[in-house]
Amino acid sequence: MDKNSIIGFVLIAAILFGFTFIQSRKSKQYAEQQAQELALQAQRDSIAFAEAVARGEIDTTAISAPAEAAQAVPVQAAAPAIYKDSLLEASHSMESSIVAIENDKVKVEFDTRGAQPYTAMVKDYYNYDSTSLYLFKPGASEYAISIYAGEYINTTDFVFQVAEQTPNSVTMRLPFSGGGYIEQKYTLREGEYMVDNELSFVGMGGVIPRNVSMYDIDYTVTIPRMEKGYKNESQYSKLDYYFDGEKKPVEIGRGRNASKRIDSKLNWFAFQQQFFSVIVDAPNTFASGELAVNFATEADPDRNLMTCSAKMRAEFDNRGGDVTIPTHFYFGPNHFNTLKSYDRKFEKIIPLGGWLVGWFTRYFIIPMFNWLHRFISNFGLIILIMTLVIKLVVFPLTYKSYASSAKMQALKPEIEKINARYPKQEDALKKQQATMDLYKRADVSAMGGCLPTLLTFPILWAMFRFFPASIELRQQGFLWADDLSAYDSIIDFGTRIPLLGDHLSLFALLMAVTMWIYSKMTTSGQPTGNDPNAQSMKFMTQWMMPIMMFFICNNLSSGLSYYYLLSQLISMLQVWLIRKYAVNPEQVLAKVKASEGKPLPKSKFQQRLEEAQRMQQQQMRQQQNKSGKK
Repeated sequence: MDKNSIIGFVLIAAILFGFTFIQSRKSKQYAEQQAQELALQAQRDSIAFAEAVARGEIDTTAISAPAEAAQAVPVQAAAPAIYKDSLLEASHSMESSIVAIENDKVKVEFDTRGAQPYTAMVKDYYNYDSTSLYLFKPGASEYAISIYAGEYINTTDFVFQVAEQTPNSVTMRLPFSGGGYIEQKYTLREGEYMVDNELSFVGMGGVIPRNVSMYDIDYTVTIPRMEKGYKNESQYSKLDYYFDGEKKPVEIGRGRNASKRIDSKLNWFAFQQQFFSVIVDAPNTFASGELAVNFATEADPDRNLMTCSAKMRAEFDNRGGDVTIPTHFYFGPNHFNTLKSYDRKFEKIIPLGGWLVGWFTRYFIIPMFNWLHRFISNFGLIILIMTLVIKLVVFPLTYKSYASSAKMQALKPEIEKINARYPKQEDALKKQQATMDLYKRADVSAMGGCLPTLLTFPILWAMFRFFPASIELRQQGFLWADDLSAYDSIIDFGTRIPLLGDHLSLFALLMAVTMWIYSKMTTSGQPTGNDPNAQSMKFMTQWMMPIMMFFICNNLSSGLSYYYLLSQLISMLQVWLIRKYAVNPEQVLAKVKASEGKPLPKSKFQQRLEEAQRMQQQQMRQQQNKSGKK
């Protein structure tokens, strides 16, 4: 046998040995997993049996002895033990209690059964009806840790002992007969909404098998309604989760039931209401998980908004003795700077738009808003100043467009003459060429009327995303609006009307009226002639857009409608000033008269237009020749 053959046999043998070793490990892991699942099912059956006995649904005497013997000798059998560990059995039947920690920002209560968050009340904020603001109320939250420790246990089945408590920290322990214990320590930082959590397995080396490397976290929270309008609140509520290194988190829900299975590591997840969130952050990451959000209906008798759940699996290494696993809970507002201060990308849950709109909002709108708020407490006045600043910043770009619109208004008599000169449909190209020639002699941009809208659209969209998500405007009143983050209602119908809702917003109505007036001002000088496309576009601009915007904004933030109203009023003032003082109709017409008969340089567009006209005339002559021959 040569050398190459020997090497080949050795490699084959190594591959077979490696494959056998890997398969053996996988089979062992599968067997351990099956054992854990069987233990869990046995535990559940035992608990169900004990609870049935306690309720009197099962007669234990009938099980332990024949019916005749039971009638002769009364027997009262004790309920069987559920857990092998005597201390666990005792903890299971103990009465729980509530302990609390708090600072100037938030108060969090914990249930000793499961050592889990029981309520979270955010201070300095209130519900729309002025009641205390709870992110979750008693009985609306469950936080469970499940692990195999000789038997499969779930922490919510046991009452922990309070080992240490201060005004802003609490330590709870679940002891085992062997001397070890599971510990949950919660610490609330001063002046913050973040609760630090340390899950520890102390002295559990002889209880938790060394090959157990994972534990499960089940967290379910029912978040109540907190805002004025259900539709707006649910539309901006969702569930988020974040992978390390990504630019922004992934979101699911946004007013709709949704679920997601995640088979890769993630850093944190957030149960996000419109203005407040419950965020669970794992510095050591979660290994995998399943997230879900289910929204309650508007008619829910308990006035709940949504139920969020996270079934996560996390890794840990207990081969070196005691283990401590850090986790962070955020119970607080979706305030941009507050979330950003944790440097965990939490602020990305606030919906500020795509990269362009989001960039404009983060580095221009929010800083300007915060700077003005340092000196001005009236948010209606802040929005007015912001609108003026934005309009002044973009005015150099829009001036030429507004001036072109004013010149088109001055050229209206000349345009009507062109329309009368070319009334036939086959002369459409000639009419268009004559109109373009007129615009060029008057130095008018044919697309001037569209440019302001195109330039301001990113800004309008940025404001559309900013106002409904800005917690600074929450419950801030202005004029007749009692909450700039919600709709203003001057008439309540008492019943829901399709598309409109159950109310009438005055800010939305005024915004739509000013939009109609502004559109009429800017399109009155634009020629339509017999062109159905131009007439359709003019109708859309003057009528459909204001009506659509009214129905959209009637249920949205009154601060947003107020901003659009101010923006339209300022634009109308700018157009009026330009027409009054910057553009003289007589001078425009005189300039046109002076250039008549003089050749003008042809633009590429005009050259293409003339070429299209020649081709059209040639086709018409060919058709006439064919008709003559017939």
